[in-house]
Amino acid sequence: MMLIPPLPKEIFHDNFILMNDLENIPNKTLLEKLYNQHRTGYEEALAKTVSDISNLLQDKGIHPTIKSRVKDFESYFSKKIRFLKKAWDEHKDPLPINDVLAMRIICPFLRDLEETVHLLDQRYEVVEIERKGQDRSVREFGYESIHVLIRIPDELVPLCEGLERYVMEIQLRTILQEAWAEVEHEIVYKAEFTPLDEPLKRKLAALNATLTLSDIIFQEILDYQKRLSDALKKRRQGFYGKIEQKTAEIFGISEEITEPIPSFSGQMMEQRETAYPNENQVSASNRSNGLDMDMLLLSALNAHNASDFNSAISIYTKILDKKPEASLAAVVYKHRGMAYFAQSEYEQALADFTSCLILDPNCYKALYYRGVVKSIQKELPQAIEDFSKALEIHPYHFFSRYRRALCWWQLGDYAQAHADCELALRIMPENKLAQELQKKIMEHLAKEDI
Repeated sequence: MMLIPPLPKEIFHDNFILMNDLENIPNKTLLEKLYNQHRTGYEEALAKTVSDISNLLQDKGIHPTIKSRVKDFESYFSKKIRFLKKAWDEHKDPLPINDVLAMRIICPFLRDLEETVHLLDQRYEVVEIERKGQDRSVREFGYESIHVLIRIPDELVPLCEGLERYVMEIQLRTILQEAWAEVEHEIVYKAEFTPLDEPLKRKLAALNATLTLSDIIFQEILDYQKRLSDALKKRRQGFYGKIEQKTAEIFGISEEITEPIPSFSGQMMEQRETAYPNENQVSASNRSNGLDMDMLLLSALNAHNASDFNSAISIYTKILDKKPEASLAAVVYKHRGMAYFAQSEYEQALADFTSCLILDPNCYKALYYRGVVKSIQKELPQAIEDFSKALEIHPYHFFSRYRRALCWWQLGDYAQAHADCELALRIMPENKLAQELQKKIMEHLAKEDI
């Protein structure tokens, strides 16, 4: 547990009185009246802070559920009495109540918790951080959470009159930690009788361990997916770079024209066809001879991204030799085809893209890739056929439409080229390759009019 030293006395409310004797027993009726008078301000200050923190986390790609509440008076007064009694027993000043304004941030993954703590520390003055549950043994059935105490921002202090301390409590938990806390509250704290026999304690400890392990595994899966996604994106960039070179040769231009890479989050069809579901269906059923298909695929992608195409092809082939299920085999054929393409081994690339389509006929990307290879080999009608099939599956795929326009242009069918290029530019008007093609098409159409 890590504690930050408490706030200096000057941030405590001026009217906060340290009570050491029975002469200072609080007047519940008067205190309730004052508390209810200030409650509207408390709710406003809390709502503004929740909104600010929600926006802060969303901007950083963290999408939590946030619950908040202003402590009801009965709970507040009961806690106050407990603190006074404890102070009386220990001959100390009573502790202030820090959780009148409180929120709970529930995140999907463990790593989100640490990132959230970091962001809170950057945005607010953090008074205290407590990591509850970390000191428990594996046999104990308490669960972990992080409690962060922040100072209420100066601009909100006028709304918080009557607080003993100008602070706000924030609890951080994962979804599974929150589920356990709710169940634990019902079983342990709200029950009139709590069974403490050893078998039940062992069951609760086992359940706690299972949930803790689940949180860790979920984080590991997320980390793997991110590594795989990053590798896939780099691999696509290398493939598109090769296409750009060939396009520049067709146009007779030397300057670099970058073909935009669809963002992982922005192109749902691209996302579905690449990382989901195919790449991530590398399940336990695909493990054989002690080799993990997930790691083999990731190793192949890493070699591919490092332009070590021979190694990538070798690993892709090793995966295929193990006779994986069709969904995985289709993905691997497509990737190996892209590696062959990078080495200008076009016949092997065509064979692999075709194998992919036999296993997954709706893979519009494989159709697109095969069409690209055919266009480079000057098999333009066949390339147009593949691009057309890709567009039947995904009519909004910019690159298939643009490449078909380019084939029409090379065949001298400027009307068809103009129609496709115009539609492509509706989808991606900033694309320089399409702009260049449209310019050349218009020049030819203008000559025909003359």
